[in-house]
Amino acid sequence: MRRILSWALVSALAAATAACGGRQDTASTDTGGEVTCEVGQATRVGIATGNNTGVYFALGNAYAEQVNASNKNVQATASETGASVQNIQALVAGTYGVAFSLADTAADAVNGAGSFTAKQPVAALSRIHSNYTQVIVRKAAGIKDVAGMKGKRVSTGSPKSGTEVIANRLLTAAGLKPESDVQAQKLDLTKTVDGIKDGSIDALFWSGGLPTPGITDLLTTSKDQVEFLDITPLLPEMQKINEVYQEGAIPAATYQTPADVKTIVVPNVLLVREDLDADVACVLTKVLFEKKTQLEQANKAAGEISLETARKTSPVTIHRGAAKALDDLGAPK
Repeated sequence: MRRILSWALVSALAAATAACGGRQDTASTDTGGEVTCEVGQATRVGIATGNNTGVYFALGNAYAEQVNASNKNVQATASETGASVQNIQALVAGTYGVAFSLADTAADAVNGAGSFTAKQPVAALSRIHSNYTQVIVRKAAGIKDVAGMKGKRVSTGSPKSGTEVIANRLLTAAGLKPESDVQAQKLDLTKTVDGIKDGSIDALFWSGGLPTPGITDLLTTSKDQVEFLDITPLLPEMQKINEVYQEGAIPAATYQTPADVKTIVVPNVLLVREDLDADVACVLTKVLFEKKTQLEQANKAAGEISLETARKTSPVTIHRGAAKALDDLGAPK
């Protein structure tokens, strides 16, 4: 069984590595030459994913395995992290070479907005699957909408995660102050699910692909005690922040709910630094599409990865190495 490292331990190891003059990601920087999609020297790439019961983690590990099997000179390792905001910060710092991120957080990064005080030098390999905002409450808590979370114990997700960003925006859209009107519990998904089960948490926000293993666990063991909230009435306010937010639905078959659950959907993107070696970026992008079947075996959310939408990452630009790969693969421009 693969040993799962906590984010704290990963961070400590990264810091130790940096102190010794090395780093997890040894890919060279882009020299601006012709993109050949051939990597001639051994290259290690760290992949920043998310909580270990989320889709990022499942897909990130499967992606690393396929990268390793597809190119002898590019070897990847996926690690558990706190997700989007933290991933981008670690990517820019050089701790990782690839990062999963929500599109709204990525947009904040390149615009120097939200959690970022300056524009971040990141680019995209591709748009990937969509995240579904999953808001679940304990029935006993009597919460009927997000505004009803006032005074309640609410998990807003891991610190510096895309879930936390969306949770705080939804609470604000509902007329609440996230820092004072709710008892915010900044917990990863595993601890959040445990808290809902034992009654120490009244509600949770989670932004993830379908199905998210941790949510499956909760709905399987406690389905009579919990329920989803329809948050789409808050969509107009959310779209004032970023038009990337769209209405969607969690199919009933996903978690065996009585009916589809209307919600707010946001795409995900796979990010790299702007200066990543273009040939490495090309290799990484081709693996994403050429090994899509294997990724779907890790999680069904990978089924959404499509050449038709691959370039739809605005305002984040596609890395020039990824653009070469998408050209070769026939992705629409």
